[in-house]
Amino acid sequence: MSARTAQSLIAAIFLILGAWCLVAPQTVLDLGLRPDFQSGAAVVPIFVACFGAQAMLAGLFAATAIFTRLTFLLYGLALLPFFLFDYWFFAVVPMFNEFILLDAAGNAVMLALCWIGWRRAEM
Repeated sequence: MSARTAQSLIAAIFLILGAWCLVAPQTVLDLGLRPDFQSGAAVVPIFVACFGAQAMLAGLFAATAIFTRLTFLLYGLALLPFFLFDYWFFAVVPMFNEFILLDAAGNAVMLALCWIGWRRAEM
């Protein structure tokens, strides 16, 4: 796999999951939050949609920028706190149900793609 392919796949993950949050935020909430943490507040789906829009923006940057080895390295490092977030709100403060593992899997795939991109990018 080339560095450019790894970069394109990173972009695709952001664009697909971001679009889902943007277009159908209530389904993300219904599928991912435990009942004790669900809220009927009208603003909550708006926040999820905003999160999706930001993810799509990150996907557009990833799709159109020129990634260097440093970009892949920093992108991978920036992903690490998200694993802590997923763990914390799944295991310590169980706000999310098992569906959050989809997010963790996406992050793991992106981390692996960062490793591949870092190894394959030109020096």
